[in-house]
Amino acid sequence: MGSRNARLLALVAIYLLIAHVIPAPEGVDPQGWRITGIFFATIAGLMLQPLPGSQVVLIGITALILVGRVPMARALEGYSAASVWMVLAAMMMSRALRDCGLARRIALQFVRAIGNTSLGLGYALHLTDLTLATGVPSITARSASIVFPIARSISSLYESEPGPTARRLGTFLMTCMYQTSVVASAMFFYSSAANLLLGDLAREYAGIEVTWTSWFIAGLVPGLVSSVAVPLLVLRAVPPEIRRTPAARDFAQRELDRLGPIRGTEAIVAVVFVFLIGFWVLSSYVDWLSPGLVAFIGLSVLFVSQALTWNAALGERSAWDIFVWYGGLLTMGGLLNESGSPTVFATWVGSAFEGVPWLVVFAAALVIYYYAHYFFASTTAHAIALYGPFVALLVAVGAPAAVVAYSLLFINNLTAGLTHYGTTTSPIIFVEGYVSFRDWWRTGFIASVLNLVIWIPVGVLWWKILGLW
Repeated sequence: MGSRNARLLALVAIYLLIAHVIPAPEGVDPQGWRITGIFFATIAGLMLQPLPGSQVVLIGITALILVGRVPMARALEGYSAASVWMVLAAMMMSRALRDCGLARRIALQFVRAIGNTSLGLGYALHLTDLTLATGVPSITARSASIVFPIARSISSLYESEPGPTARRLGTFLMTCMYQTSVVASAMFFYSSAANLLLGDLAREYAGIEVTWTSWFIAGLVPGLVSSVAVPLLVLRAVPPEIRRTPAARDFAQRELDRLGPIRGTEAIVAVVFVFLIGFWVLSSYVDWLSPGLVAFIGLSVLFVSQALTWNAALGERSAWDIFVWYGGLLTMGGLLNESGSPTVFATWVGSAFEGVPWLVVFAAALVIYYYAHYFFASTTAHAIALYGPFVALLVAVGAPAAVVAYSLLFINNLTAGLTHYGTTTSPIIFVEGYVSFRDWWRTGFIASVLNLVIWIPVGVLWWKILGLW
């Protein structure tokens, strides 16, 4: 209780310091400066976590109305955004994907196909994540709920348990699964709720309209390179004692035999999943076919067919939790941008880089943005705190808006691999005990260097080919 109260008082102190001690910069009026203080106090709340994230955001919304003098209709505007409802619908559909067994079947198919070696298992787990990342907006739903149990079962097959036997196979599988899951999140727009929020921020701060197709194309080449390179790096960083894993393929075959052919509810969910991906791609080219409408059509089919019941939808607590904080943070990001604070920040910092080529500033800013995640336990909090200011800064020094917008979108996902608290999935895997603190942080740092080496130069060249700059 004492610790919680101390952290709550710290949030009040942060607000008072910004809004009432530090003078408002020129170009930001008193109301805008109070909104800035509320914004940073809320972000600090998401980092310090005196209360669950959704509660922190609701308190922040209340402060916007009471202290920031924001009309209630405006403060709640984020909850009417199509992207917020789309995330809610897509997460409910991911519940159906898990409950019917289709997600597990996909994982087992990959393990059976290429899981005869430990490295092959690493790629099989990653391919499962990649497949699901096309339309499951939660890294936790994919990695922690679907991929992790498969990796755990295979480790047990080889008597690799947390503790002395972890290095036989489990340490490698858990590390590889997690480090590649952040690559999967970086490659697809609808792979996480944070990405949908980032898409809104890209439009708000950079004027760039991000779609499922544009995200996929922009991240395709660097993403494929990372998908191949990261498992190889993990193989060297935490090498497994067991290199040949024929029992894993046998396990997958037995499980698939037990599941039998796709039929009934599983078949309906499979058709809906394919429908979603196809029509999300099509929505990039058809104005009236919005991504949210596609998600709602898919959800309606699941409800009508009873492939997803309303009780199951109500039980998807994480979906409702995300709905609450996503809508609130979307409002706060918009109000912060309107306050003028990001523009002032960009002008102030940009003046220090006058005359420096934008590519140099761009590379340095991406590195700073990446390693700032050591101070965040959420890619969402990282995005809402830093995405807007960094976009404003880089555009101010002459970097092309599209390159800035997309590079930060991808980097924001990759940062989660740094620590054992980098995103919601990491603590779930870390507490199992397969990967030590030292191995997690060491491999996370090495993987971060590899990803930066891939995504900055390869990405910049690829985006040049695409005509983004």
